[in-house]
Amino acid sequence: MDLMEVTEQARLRREEAAARLRALADALASNNEVEFEREGLRFKVRVPDEVDFKLEIEIGDDEREIEIELKW
Repeated sequence: MDLMEVTEQARLRREEAAARLRALADALASNNEVEFEREGLRFKVRVPDEVDFKLEIEIGDDEREIEIELKW
């Protein structure tokens, strides 16, 4: 299977970013797949019962970053 990658980058209010994370967390907790819609296309990604979780925090002088990665 060829690699397919969808990247989204946006500036959001903190509350909206939290709402998006909450929706993803709810989908992970209650289904074996998550669904995304981008540019009129709908993507369904099957998620197994166990995933590899990575949390990375970077703190610099001008910028902070929290990166969350799920792999399976």
